[in-house]
This record gives sequence, structure tokens and C-alpha cells, in this order.
Amino acid sequence: MTKDIAFGDEVPFLGADWFDPLEAGVRQQIRSFIEEMLESELSAALGRARYDRNAGVAGYRNGHRDRQLLGTFGPVSVSVPRARLVGGGGKPEEWHSKTLPAYKRLTQRAETLIAGAYLAGTNTRRVRRALAALFGGAVGKDTVSRAWHKVQADWEAWQKRDLAGDDIVRLILDGTVVRVRVDKRATSLSVLVALGVRRDGQKVLVALRNMGGESEAAWRALLDDLVARGIAVPELLIVDGAPGLEKAAAALWPEVPVQRCTVHKHRNLLAHAPKKLYDQISAEYTDMIYANTAKEVEQKRKAFLRKWRLKCRAVADSLEEAGDRLFTFLRFPQSQWKSIRTTNAIERLHGEFKRRIKTQCLLPCAETACMLFWALLASGQITLRKVDGWPSLHVAAAKQTLDLAA
Repeated sequence: MTKDIAFGDEVPFLGADWFDPLEAGVRQQIRSFIEEMLESELSAALGRARYDRNAGVAGYRNGHRDRQLLGTFGPVSVSVPRARLVGGGGKPEEWHSKTLPAYKRLTQRAETLIAGAYLAGTNTRRVRRALAALFGGAVGKDTVSRAWHKVQADWEAWQKRDLAGDDIVRLILDGTVVRVRVDKRATSLSVLVALGVRRDGQKVLVALRNMGGESEAAWRALLDDLVARGIAVPELLIVDGAPGLEKAAAALWPEVPVQRCTVHKHRNLLAHAPKKLYDQISAEYTDMIYANTAKEVEQKRKAFLRKWRLKCRAVADSLEEAGDRLFTFLRFPQSQWKSIRTTNAIERLHGEFKRRIKTQCLLPCAETACMLFWALLASGQITLRKVDGWPSLHVAAAKQTLDLAA
């Protein structure tokens, strides 16, 4: 005799001492309520109530059939009325309920709950355990899979949606690495993320794509897809500094200003110095980036370069490599500097995403990574707010740039 490991000891509080008469009473009324809804819908379609014999009816009843339905109220067997309606050509056609469509086995609330439990960072077996008591033990592997397949269909539609009406004025671009199973082996893949900022300041996920790396070709494929779906030329790009991304953006939109992420550049500076200098470099770099005015930033940048050319030439060369793209934020109103300086908006999404997939160790396929990332936002488990300084987004960027001589 085998033991069902999914429901062995995982469903607590099912003894007689935990019987809830209120819950039981409500669930007993569910079947009658659903059946009354279906009967009312059919009566409206036929133009007469049950047992009426009025002339000129639109069709005839034809018995009932039993259907199993699973909702947050638990599993219930419903008697669904059948009928034949007179069609446009005078031929009778089978009546189909809109309240309970054909093949529907889960209510929308139940689908949302199952998908939400999965997205919270669990797996199929744990979803079954967690929801077994709520659904009366009726949640099986196939039930979870069907709910997840609906999410997959919505994901595929999202990938093809038109972007012409989104009024995106800024794009934040970054990538992250995830472990997935490819050809039965664990492989690292890059998930490329494009986050947009609308003119009203609201951040919105624009595109996701899994690639083998962050090469110029990989990023160009993502950007070309955005253009093909109607996205307008953005007014600003905020990037992490990956060479492939910068080349792809420059080739497609050469006139669009680019802001290099100041946090990524900070890490690059530290990578070029011995560990004992980390605190000193961090303090002086932060003092420069977060200065109150553009003039102060320029003065502190020159002082930083003069000092570190003598003390650690590689650090100074790394800062100079970024050029004025590291300070593009100075061309915008000061209220926007915080939201422009970094790609932190995407980094926070990366952190939430990886926290939820940590329990799975390895994602089953490459496409699952992007779909999970999108579903966390689509389901509301991760929310996006407006960027700081959004009321001044209508202000055009100034033409002045820093004096790079030092």
C-alpha cells in the first residue's frame, strides 16, 4: 500500500474539534446558489421560466448534467441545466452557459489563489499542502498545473501587446543571471529586463527576454522587439554599464542621452583597488555623486581624479572611462536625480524575484524564468510606484555637460 506524500501529515486541524458550523453552513448553500444562477441565465436565454408553456419560445430545456467545480468555498458538484436554442438558420444549437463556461473547473478566485501561492516562492507539492485544507483536499497536481497554464497564456499575450499607447519617456535596462535546466543540465542564463517610466511617472514593466548573455546582439534583439511593437524613442536611457547594452543602445538611438548607473560604477572602482582602500574610495565617491549642485560634483570629480591618479591609477582610469554618461542626471531637475542616478528600480525587482525562486534551486526551463518574473508583477505580489520627481518629467534635459578636464 502506498502513501500519498502530498496529504500524509500536512493537513492540520481536520479533527471534529475543529468543525466550524458557520463555514459548513455557508458551503452547503453554495451549490443551490450556483444552480439558481444557471437556471436564471437559461430562463433569460429561453425567454420563459421553467415549466412555462408560452408560445414563441427561443428553445427547449433538455435535462441536466453534473459538473465538478472548485472554488475557495471548496469542491462542489453542480447540476447544470441543458437546452437547445433555435439558431439563426432555424437549426437547434446547444446552449452554453456564460456563468460557467464549458471545461471550466476552477473559479477565477481559486486560480488566482493557486498561482499566488506558487509565485510566493513555493513549488507544486507545497501548493497542494498549503491549500488542501481550504479546498477540502481537492487540489491535485493537475489542478495546480491548469491554473499555471492560464498564467502562461496571459504571459504569451503580454509579450505581444502593442506599446504605442504607453507613452514611455524613459527606459531602465538591466539584466540578471538565473540557473535553469537546459537539455537536462544546469545552465546559467541572463534575463534581460526593460522597465519603462510613463510620462505620468508610473513605472511599468515593458519587456523580458532570456538570453545566453548580455552581448550587443542580445540587447539589440530586445530593443528591436520594442521598436517593432510601437514604442516611441525614449527621452533618457538608464543602463548598468554593460558594454553590449551601451553599443546596442547607441546603434539604435544615438541621440538619446544615457545615464550610467552610479552603483555599478562604484563596484567597478572597488574592483580596481586593494581591499584596504575600499572605505576611502567609497566615501569620496559617494561625496562626489551625492553633492548638492552640479558645480560641486564637477569640483569633487576633478579632486577625485587628481588624487587617485597618484594613489591608484586604475581607479582613476575606471572613473574616466564612464565619461559624462555617469553624470547625465545633472542635466535634469534636482528632484529627479535620485530616480535617474541608478538602476535600483530593476535591482529591487531582481532581489524579490530571486528571493521567491530560492526554494526551487533550479528552474525547469528558460522560458519559466521570464514568465515567473512577469507574473510576480501581474499578480500584484510586487508593485511599482511612481518615480521620485515625477511632476517635473515634462522639463527637457539641459544641454550643459561637465568639464571633463582634470
